[in-house]
Amino acid sequence: MAKKPVVINEVDSHIAQRLLLRRVMLGYSQSDLAKKCGISFQQIQKYETAGNRIPASRLFDLSQALETSVAFFFSGLPGNVPPETKANRSTRVSEQKETDPLAKNESLQLINLYWALPSDSQREMVMKMLKTLNGQD
Repeated sequence: MAKKPVVINEVDSHIAQRLLLRRVMLGYSQSDLAKKCGISFQQIQKYETAGNRIPASRLFDLSQALETSVAFFFSGLPGNVPPETKANRSTRVSEQKETDPLAKNESLQLINLYWALPSDSQREMVMKMLKTLNGQD
């Protein structure tokens, strides 16, 4: 008997992307997060690819482990939008544009490194250097 193809729901995909984003923002590996939640890292992989839906109780556990609210995972989803508005959207909720710098892990690493600097003066120096390199001085 052939398996049915998995159809990934737009909301599930969005939640998966937010899970990945938060994990990377905190610098956790999939194994780190799995240990905090008492599950396997393979399950985290499935959650992050929307291969498996995340039950409400697990979403709560993940929010606790990632030090955020459950609402974080839903941020960016349209609320009570009329059907005609949803049909006219130019991009779907779960789509990430390749040109979006926040969709790249490198951007998240840069943000984490920037905020890990020990002083405001060091952050100011880094910002000044970046502006100079981009011709914005």
